[in-house]
Amino acid sequence: MFEFTWHWAWLLLPLPWFVYRFSKPAVQSAAIRLPKLPEGIGQQQPDTRWRKAIMAVAWLCLLGALSRPVWYGDPIEINPEHRDMLLAVDLSGSMSIEDMVTSNGQSIDRLTAVKQVLNDFIGNRQGDRVGLVLFANHAYLQTPLTFDRNTVQEQLDRTVLGLIGQSTAIGEGLGIATKTFIDSEAPQRVIILLSDGANTAGVIDPVEAAELAARSNVTIYTVGVGAEEMEQRTFFSTRTVNPSQDLDERMLTKIADMTGGQYFRARNPQELENIYQLIDQMEPINTAQQTWRPRQELFRYPLALSLLFSVVIVLMRKRHG
Repeated sequence: MFEFTWHWAWLLLPLPWFVYRFSKPAVQSAAIRLPKLPEGIGQQQPDTRWRKAIMAVAWLCLLGALSRPVWYGDPIEINPEHRDMLLAVDLSGSMSIEDMVTSNGQSIDRLTAVKQVLNDFIGNRQGDRVGLVLFANHAYLQTPLTFDRNTVQEQLDRTVLGLIGQSTAIGEGLGIATKTFIDSEAPQRVIILLSDGANTAGVIDPVEAAELAARSNVTIYTVGVGAEEMEQRTFFSTRTVNPSQDLDERMLTKIADMTGGQYFRARNPQELENIYQLIDQMEPINTAQQTWRPRQELFRYPLALSLLFSVVIVLMRKRHG
């Protein structure tokens, strides 16, 4: 969008006419009488129309510069406050179990179900900084806290089972996530821990990590993933087994309670999606925004043209006298 900041400057547009109309005429110098004029003098008068036109354009350019023309770019939304949210995802070997049954009856593995739901969840966290922690034998900060949600989604899509081992270091996952918040000034700091087992690796106890998170004002939501029943084929028949028998729900519940969070149970992709909708309600997306429009001052361009035309007028006066 283009506009003039100081519109009043255009009120000076008729000023040259008033000066010309009401100023006193210049005093004519005494005439010099010559017995005979050189040939050609007085036969051709200089044409002043171009000079007046250039003077008018120079005056318009000068007023254009004085009125401060400004070009505004497209609005940019700024969130004055943001929320920091870290997603801690289990990559242990048990996440390959295909016990997550979709609405159309298809069985998919736990990690695939997590990716599908988390991608939508991350995409909706506009205005929040989101990060990704992966844990198995050990925990790693895969994606630091960032406003770039697409990067977090891409990093999540690229995760594969067996990348960092087969065990489950829940304590280390919480510790790495909490440590990431040390330099955070966000008013809300949240960890969403997603696992399908018990703590079987790592050098940090999950309860100790939860205590550290509580002292750092970090809220932890825990999600237990895995179906409670699954048909397993044997050589002669099938039998019903519990694929989530290793899930330590008591520990996950304690971790959440210690930090003011909550434990959820996800037996299928639909329940997992509902859980993230509930977390959205508990940790609402920050909607307070400020709008800023980049502004570019353009006065230098008409000012440069005005100076250029002024130089042309001076040269014309010197040439024609």
